[in-house]
Amino acid sequence: MAVLITDTCINCGACIDECPVEAIVDDEDNPTGEEIYYVYPDKCVECVGYHDEPACATACPTEGCIVWDACVEGTTCRDDISEEARTEHQPVVE
Repeated sequence: MAVLITDTCINCGACIDECPVEAIVDDEDNPTGEEIYYVYPDKCVECVGYHDEPACATACPTEGCIVWDACVEGTTCRDDISEEARTEHQPVVE
């Protein structure tokens, strides 16, 4: 995983429109069955090569909804994000 959408998600769709790699699906397509949007961990690239920070978090109107999560081996992740930020699921944008 790279970023994670928490249960504070209001299902507004702002993040889906901003994702350059189409890693986010709506609540109807969430494979966990939760009624929140979902980020596919094997597709998310944390917008490396696209934006200065994850565009989904910048577009999200809900404070702290999108947080850092552990990187999946073999995927692109930002190397300037601490392990602590990922472990503690700190918000991407505050």
